[in-house]
Amino acid sequence: MADPKAPPPEADAASLRRDGGDRGLSLAERAAAQLTRQLYASPLHRLRLRGRFPLKLLGVLADPVPGDPHLAERISAGRLIHAGHTVMIRELDFRNPGGPSAWAEWAHGWGWLRHLAILPDQKAALAAAENLAQRWLSSFGEYDPLAWRADITGDRLMMLLAHAPVILGGSNQIFRSAVLSAMATWARHLDRAAPRLPEGLGQARAWCGLYAAGVLIPGGEVRTARALAGLEALLPALVLPDGGIASRTPADALALAHYLLLVGSAAEVVGSRAPRLFADTLARLLPSLRGMVLGDGRVGAWHGGAVIGADALDRIARRAATGTELRRSGRWSGFHRLSAGRSVVVIDAGPPPHARLSSNGHAGTLAFEMSDGADRLITNCGGANGLDVALAPALAAGLATTAAHSTLVIADTNSTRIRDDGTLGIGVGEVTMAYRSTGDGQLIEASHDGYARRLGMLVRRRLFLTPDGNELAGEDEIVPAPAKLLRRRSDRSFDLRFHLGPGVSATPTADGMGALLKTPSGRIWAFKALAPGCRLAIEASLWVDEAGTIHRTQQLVLQGQTGSLAAALQWSLRRAGK
Repeated sequence: MADPKAPPPEADAASLRRDGGDRGLSLAERAAAQLTRQLYASPLHRLRLRGRFPLKLLGVLADPVPGDPHLAERISAGRLIHAGHTVMIRELDFRNPGGPSAWAEWAHGWGWLRHLAILPDQKAALAAAENLAQRWLSSFGEYDPLAWRADITGDRLMMLLAHAPVILGGSNQIFRSAVLSAMATWARHLDRAAPRLPEGLGQARAWCGLYAAGVLIPGGEVRTARALAGLEALLPALVLPDGGIASRTPADALALAHYLLLVGSAAEVVGSRAPRLFADTLARLLPSLRGMVLGDGRVGAWHGGAVIGADALDRIARRAATGTELRRSGRWSGFHRLSAGRSVVVIDAGPPPHARLSSNGHAGTLAFEMSDGADRLITNCGGANGLDVALAPALAAGLATTAAHSTLVIADTNSTRIRDDGTLGIGVGEVTMAYRSTGDGQLIEASHDGYARRLGMLVRRRLFLTPDGNELAGEDEIVPAPAKLLRRRSDRSFDLRFHLGPGVSATPTADGMGALLKTPSGRIWAFKALAPGCRLAIEASLWVDEAGTIHRTQQLVLQGQTGSLAAALQWSLRRAGK
């Protein structure tokens, strides 16, 4: 077994903190948002929305995300499908659609236009789009808290400005005028609503929609400047210095990249140059995303977002100046990469995101994923947000737990508390990390305090990858936290989990403290644990891929009990043969 305690002398170290009392928006902020919604529903706001409507658009955006031909056919046939929910269009009531909130937000954002735009039968696409748009406009001619929510309104403007020919290409001039008038009204609403949103991806969506409207709706020069100023203020806070996303959700980084590519095309279609801000931000985002890619070309499902497939990354890589670059160390984002030979390891060495930035973070601090070539060897169980299908609520909630990650769990308790609404409460407040690399190998050492206040224990993890990538040696420790944090403390049970990738089979060794792992490609890895007083079990697990398919898998679980509030677990994964 390689020695995970034998690092080279030079290290890259960092400490990331999260306010354990973070509860998202404050009471005052929530009260202000409620007053703002009341203002938007008032006659005064309706007066502010009046104005001239355009006779035409100056161009259309280039959508970097392709539509789905199967969904296009189903919409044309009268079925509106998203997030696993189907609504028959002939029975559709946009005010009471039923189904999951993800479906309603997508429908109000007119995401269906993306699919209709690729329908081969143009007349059928126009008819379906006009039918849906008329139904929506007849229900939401005036402010509605959900349908007119600033981020959703930004989405709707971007979809319309990208796929205007599908809506405006018919011969019904009255309908065409109604749509153009509505677009101008939504833009006036965003003039006031976008700055009032809290910082986050939602505000980026609102500013992007407003920027595109300013460029492509005649007379929007002042609006364009306002939206660009909003993005210039927001993006440095949203995209960290190392290119990671502040929400710590790679799926959010991908979505932001799509928005920037989409609205960045606005200036080009009117014959001017796109602001440098868009290309510069994209150039920072992509290397960080690529640094989280395993050997199968996918980015894992970290902090609520679904797995990102290789095709999605390739689309933005072709459009970014840094398309081939890869960032290994995320000093601010907290994600770090070890790689050698055919092996790649990605570890989450940062605290969970703040509740105001993410409503669905995961309690998976210090979890890691590992691949051998194109095979996922160790993984986490997955994420729900961004899937085109809906997962069962219990499953979606379970994916956020510490037990759904390849990391240490004490007393069957999440390292960060998960509230009933899915946001994260007290738990991990600080994560420290040190990385070292020489010819002897690569070592990352990290610790978190998620159990310190509640159970009186700290967790440390060391991962050491040999230069040839043929062995990953690990050590997980539980040590007593400073006594002042908790007066009454007792020993606890723990579980160290290794969720195996899809198609990886596990066979226990004769001594009961190891297992032989066979990958789908036929390669063998030997897992060995040195943990006195512990036992190794092979249990059922699962993995959710980027399409929402649930793969039945296995997991290795090293189970034991602390002694004097401490435990030391050494383990290794060694490739057998070539």
